[in-house]
Amino acid sequence: MSVLRHYFISDDLDDLEKVEEELERQNVDTAQIHVLSLDDTGTENHHHLHDVTSFMKSDVVRSGELGAAIGAAGAIAVLLVAWFAGWTESAAGWIPFIFLAIIVLGFCTWEGGFIGIQRRNKHFVRFEKVLQEGKHVFFVDLVPEQEGILDGVVKGHPGLELAGTEKGTPQWIMQGQKRIPHFLRETLP
Repeated sequence: MSVLRHYFISDDLDDLEKVEEELERQNVDTAQIHVLSLDDTGTENHHHLHDVTSFMKSDVVRSGELGAAIGAAGAIAVLLVAWFAGWTESAAGWIPFIFLAIIVLGFCTWEGGFIGIQRRNKHFVRFEKVLQEGKHVFFVDLVPEQEGILDGVVKGHPGLELAGTEKGTPQWIMQGQKRIPHFLRETLP
């Protein structure tokens, strides 16, 4: 099932908090709702707002995945070169080349993540100017059955400016975000 992310711009954190509360009252889970802001103190003072974490403000996940793909290609190249060159026929066999392949994969993944942590998340780059102006970006990931809920809530908040839509967080990830905290509360004292 496809998930659609809706972006809105506002300069009023109080109003955004009300929007989030209204959505949650209508069974939109907190894990589906986020506020992106440069005003960390303001979002912390609005206890009900679900702020985007610093980790997710960066491009570490996407860059790490890209690094892992490059590392996998490098690891395969190491193994192929060792095999075609006949180096695996020595007394050491495959072991040193397998270790080298693992090191190449790990290093490229780490380096990709390291580069990504220094960059803004590609989904948020377009909001740089708006954020610098002191405004906030409110976004919510919805399955098709929840679209009507959002329409009803947004009508009651004329200060929200629609800033676009795009493919949202996959539904299986949203389900995991709901279940993990519940699991931890139930299993840990």
